[in-house]
Amino acid sequence: MKARYAILILFSAMAVMAGCGPSYDEMKRQTKAEQERLRKEDSLALKIGVLPTLDCLPVYVAKEHGLFDTAQADVRLVQFMAQIDCDEALKTGRIEGNVTDIVRGQHMKKKGMALDYIAQTNAYWQLTSNRIARIRRLNQLSDKMVAMARFSATALLADYAVDSVKLNGDEVFKIQINDVALRLQMLLNNEMDAVLLPEPQATTARLYKNHVLMDSRDKDMRLGVIAFNGKAMKDERRQKQLKAFIKGYDAACDSINKYGVKHYSAEIRKYCKVDDKTVNALPKMRYEHAKAPRQKDIDTADKWLKDN
Repeated sequence: MKARYAILILFSAMAVMAGCGPSYDEMKRQTKAEQERLRKEDSLALKIGVLPTLDCLPVYVAKEHGLFDTAQADVRLVQFMAQIDCDEALKTGRIEGNVTDIVRGQHMKKKGMALDYIAQTNAYWQLTSNRIARIRRLNQLSDKMVAMARFSATALLADYAVDSVKLNGDEVFKIQINDVALRLQMLLNNEMDAVLLPEPQATTARLYKNHVLMDSRDKDMRLGVIAFNGKAMKDERRQKQLKAFIKGYDAACDSINKYGVKHYSAEIRKYCKVDDKTVNALPKMRYEHAKAPRQKDIDTADKWLKDN
């Protein structure tokens, strides 16, 4: 009898507790409300497309160390592995700005997109040959495969390398590999004769004894930029966000220049997905405050795009 009475009390208590909790419909409404809140916050945030490359380091440092004024701008980073995907997100409005190259930017402009360059980055690319292929000079690229991305700085540099040694363009097979990590992996797996790589992927390639055939820095080409969708940034709220972004970006550049790239090894490992060996072998790099790209680099990109 006592046992039955105890069970009855237990079930009664469970019923009361169940009655106190939210119903399924209430939970569903709460979930929808939360989703709507998050959607609104995301639409109001300043979203920046980034790649696993060191030209993005000031953006990573500013985000990780709270250098963006959150009262002025909720800056959110959206990661991509391929520049073409990053640029597509910019065109479709999923992001407001991105780290790209001036060839890609001018290509998008020629397709009718309003685009504003707010910074020229320190991005550079090295044309690196597979050590197994034993290619030591550019004129040995005949009948070889070179990995790059179409309508980008890497495509321009691939053509420059071929033209500089007067090879026929048809003699070199330019293979479109958009994912920068995949491009590196294909080199290391002996699936590609040569590839164009930014940092830190170029450092990894050198660590594996692959030979550098050409460095864009030696050609006085500064092709990295940060671009924003001009149409999206017209309203006053977005312009305030942009000012906050630039202020944080400049502060991050100062910090990197003061303490060195390796001081931010945690950020490099997190965003670029490289190991300590690569981080420790990185070259010294300097970062400049946000400023417009040089006209000569825009002209270089425009001329190449016209020819192609």
